[in-house]
Amino acid sequence: MNGTSNAPWAREERFAAAVAREAGAIVLRWYGEGVHVEWKGRGDPVTEADKEANAYIVQELGREFPGDAVLAEESADDRSRLGKDRLWVVDPLDGTREFVDRNGEFVVMVALAAHGRAVAGSIFHPTTGTLLRAREGGGAWAEDASGVRRLRVSDRADLDAFRLLVSRSHRSPKIDAVRSALGLHHEETCGSVGLKMARLARGDADLYVHFGGGTKEWDLGAPDILIHEAGGAVTDIHGARIPYNREDVRTPAPFVASNGARHREILERLAAIG
Repeated sequence: MNGTSNAPWAREERFAAAVAREAGAIVLRWYGEGVHVEWKGRGDPVTEADKEANAYIVQELGREFPGDAVLAEESADDRSRLGKDRLWVVDPLDGTREFVDRNGEFVVMVALAAHGRAVAGSIFHPTTGTLLRAREGGGAWAEDASGVRRLRVSDRADLDAFRLLVSRSHRSPKIDAVRSALGLHHEETCGSVGLKMARLARGDADLYVHFGGGTKEWDLGAPDILIHEAGGAVTDIHGARIPYNREDVRTPAPFVASNGARHREILERLAAIG
């Protein structure tokens, strides 16, 4: 583990990593057995894997941090969290559609937001066993069979060489406008939001733009702190950090994640697309 055990948010980082791993094992068990799919809404599937992993994480949070609020995708939101300074945001299975399609592009995400900002979190990729974790001021780290290594975003600065990540299952009709506005030539598809952001944190891609209104706080908490600690940037289209513990859990504006090299310019060029 990087840093000292009593460093700010170190305990929360360790917990997020451990509980994400265990939830990932739950998800993998269902992945091997096959699942029944239900639909919460159009294009919004849920499975037994989502529900069991969600229940496990929420249970462990209650034991370890009983005074903290929890906002989990598969749990009812009673809004009591709004009076708390600390909020855990949980996506027990980010990329359920990819899970159902059995393409491996799904992750477990657990993060803590304090006073409205992401401060610690973890992303676990069950099919590869790769864990990504970060805490404010502690850097971003990857753990897998080859060991532990620090994460850094790419140092690519030429926009025409930027690698843009787009959704595999629902490519936004505005992506062509993004590519035109920024002069981009390279587009790569990827499954879940968390997996896209993980690729950015590892330096395997350079830019992700999300215009849709469906992104929730639990989709962004862990990726937010991970990318910032890896040296990149995650902001809304106006350049503000992503806010957490809002009454409406949907992100209030389109957001952009990048390696940070041309972030302000990217935002300016995308302003006209909206």
